[in-house]
Amino acid sequence: MSLTTGIVTCKLHLLIKNISDTFKKMSYAAMRAGRSPEEVKLIAVTKTVKIEIIKEAIDGGLRVLGENRVQEARAKIEELSRLSTDNYELTGISWHLVGHLQKNKAKYAVQLFDLIHTIDSVELAEEIDRQAEKRGKIQRVLAQVKLSKEEAKHGVLPKDLMHLLEKIKALGNLKLEGLMTMPPFFEDTEEARPYFKRLLEVRNELEKMGFILPELSMGMSNDFEVAIEEGATMVRIGTALFGERSKG
Repeated sequence: MSLTTGIVTCKLHLLIKNISDTFKKMSYAAMRAGRSPEEVKLIAVTKTVKIEIIKEAIDGGLRVLGENRVQEARAKIEELSRLSTDNYELTGISWHLVGHLQKNKAKYAVQLFDLIHTIDSVELAEEIDRQAEKRGKIQRVLAQVKLSKEEAKHGVLPKDLMHLLEKIKALGNLKLEGLMTMPPFFEDTEEARPYFKRLLEVRNELEKMGFILPELSMGMSNDFEVAIEEGATMVRIGTALFGERSKG
């Protein structure tokens, strides 16, 4: 065995272990909260992850893949599609956009993604609706809520959220499925808990007003267990599965 082959083999063994460990942690967190583990979906965030590793992750049981950037997702989806002609099985794979989306990329986002997590303005929602109508598609979406004061964080402020949701509901080619948030990074994950708790409270308040919002996308590699304890139905995990990301 060559050194390169040995390194790749070690990485693949570690990946399979990470997948198993992550599912276990998700299950334990759900059970601690009195929930069924089946209520929580794992979105494997493949930003900068090489195609060979993504293939192995799919073989390891991952079925929902998340990307931050439209361009990167497009290249990966096209390459995986080419590989599928060589009897590589891609049935049941779903792609989610979990990064910020600019209006000028909406056309490609609608082409590529089953679910877009990051709708943060009426203008973006309207553009996605226009592009979905052109394709004859009902685009599944989440509204991204900004609960942090960090300037770098995107999202609609809670005071403007109802207006955005009403606009989304009125658009004929969007299907609103829930809310997403991204708290600041904390070394102590307990500090993230109030953000997750708050999103659950916001969702519950909106449902009392007649909105149907079954999905809560919250929690990443460092804090997903706390997010699940507070009601997350989707967790977006990259580093815990694939290791530290490459630059880019």
